[in-house]
Amino acid sequence: MADLSGVHRYAAGGLFALALSQAQVQQHTAFELASNTDSNDNQQSGTSFFDEPWTSWCSPEHGLLRHIFRFLGIDEKAWVGLEITSMSPDGKHQIGAYLRLLSEEESDSSSSNGVRRTMEDAGNAHHGDPSKSRAEEAGTSSEYKSRFSEAEVMTKQRKIAVMHELLMACISDVPNDSGVKAPKYGYDARQRVALRLLALWLNIEWSKVVNLELMVAHIAMASQKEREQTHNDDEEVAKSRWQRLKRGSIIGGAAATGGVLLFITGGLAAPAIAAGMAAVGTAVPALGGLAAAAAVAGTTMGSVAVAASFGAAGAGLTGFKMARRTGGIEEFEFEPIGENHQQGRLAVAILVSGIAFDPHDFVEPWEGPDADLERYCLHWESEHVLAVSTAIQDWLTSNVAMQLMSRGAMYTVLGSLVAALAWPATLLSATDFIDSKWTIAINRSDKVGKILAKALLKGAQGNRPVTLMGFSLGARVIFSCLEELVKQGNEGGIIERVVLLGAPLILNKARWEKVRQVVAGRFINGYSTNDWMLGVVYRANFLSQGLAGLQAVDVPGIENVDVTDIVKGHSSYLEKAGDIVQALDIDSFYPHHNRKLQGSAQL
Repeated sequence: MADLSGVHRYAAGGLFALALSQAQVQQHTAFELASNTDSNDNQQSGTSFFDEPWTSWCSPEHGLLRHIFRFLGIDEKAWVGLEITSMSPDGKHQIGAYLRLLSEEESDSSSSNGVRRTMEDAGNAHHGDPSKSRAEEAGTSSEYKSRFSEAEVMTKQRKIAVMHELLMACISDVPNDSGVKAPKYGYDARQRVALRLLALWLNIEWSKVVNLELMVAHIAMASQKEREQTHNDDEEVAKSRWQRLKRGSIIGGAAATGGVLLFITGGLAAPAIAAGMAAVGTAVPALGGLAAAAAVAGTTMGSVAVAASFGAAGAGLTGFKMARRTGGIEEFEFEPIGENHQQGRLAVAILVSGIAFDPHDFVEPWEGPDADLERYCLHWESEHVLAVSTAIQDWLTSNVAMQLMSRGAMYTVLGSLVAALAWPATLLSATDFIDSKWTIAINRSDKVGKILAKALLKGAQGNRPVTLMGFSLGARVIFSCLEELVKQGNEGGIIERVVLLGAPLILNKARWEKVRQVVAGRFINGYSTNDWMLGVVYRANFLSQGLAGLQAVDVPGIENVDVTDIVKGHSSYLEKAGDIVQALDIDSFYPHHNRKLQGSAQL
């Protein structure tokens, strides 16, 4: 694969900046028509992001962009212009122009004069010059799809080269003396979300980007080992090291065409990582060269350097030790699930059950495809989770509950939102024995969430983007974790996506708006309107403010999904959580389903 020219690098940097900005717009956008996304356009309505007070992810303050410009070798004089373009309300109209620049072959446009003219055009467009930039000329079509027509003529090799270069830039730790702020060493969740959107614009399957992530992970491992051997962080040495590793990692176009992968990390990768690369190569034939890479890479490196590079192997989350009885919590432990461990995966999922009748229920609901994630389930306060789950189940099978259900009393309660005095007295008295256990479990879930946040802030996941998914009290654990991240000043660099199902959480708009800011990508609230048991055990809050597990959360950026046809009762989440997550297609940047999942037909 040929190196990118100066113009290509400039365009790649500008396109990534736009993707980063548009990803943040999506974070704060109201979802009005989640089912109409086939056009790849952002059809959602709501208050303009650019009218809101949030600081743009593209601003120097966040440190997500300038170190990428520097890595790409873009002239510093052009940085401000690229940032202004990306943060402009009309910035998305520049997408087609950058794609056109990327599709051009190396000719006059690759000369230094061509790069300078392109930079001047971009600057003129935002400093009062009446002449249009090349970007504006290519990006004024009224049809959104036409903005991406340039991607159709771009070669696969060029697309892969762009994504590879940007991935390298996102995780590079090359030191600099220019005062360029860079995020904490690792892979920032906001950058990964931007790459998802950019892959959509380039019409690249996300599975191919995942393969590039594996390659980049190996490059980082090699870089880390060389650093340990030389103990030399001199800027020029580091630059040279990364340039050498970059060139050695990519195989003349093979990443897109299935040729032989020439991989420089022979003798550096643990066998488990090699096995993982072979598995991905098999799953994605177009990148079949990865199997060859596994044969080269699968020798004898230990996990030390791997763990230092994003914690992609080694103890990681499984080695996290909670301070003894922190806040009265007695159980908090991560358990690996799936087969993607110690294989250089650059994304993590933490899965939290909130209903359990057996210790295996903390694991079994989440068994299924790993996708691109290294997955862990969280064992937390199982004694209390089992106690409240069993109490609810015992009551549901009692004669009193059977009689009330036969008369439709439960559904009347939810359907009419009547005052507490109008609830059947038999119903309230019969649930008294659940209340104490429920109150304890709620309290413990909030404390466990804070511990989870501390683990993530300490980098137990290895500074990799995290997806959080949970149901019932597990969803509350996650929400508490997000609130703690807000308190600790996290700006969205850790959490990539969140899925909450049947959440016992009140509809306090201010609280939901705050936690939305620390989730870089999709934030999904799955609810069931017939989950009367949740309404009963949490009745005071349900009547006064409503519950997320029973209804939509009216906050921009929260994607509400009605799972009523799938979830017949609160305990159904234990059985259906995996099916629901699969139907949500969380790997998509935009939702591709209706706001109401239609039972087994969509599963």
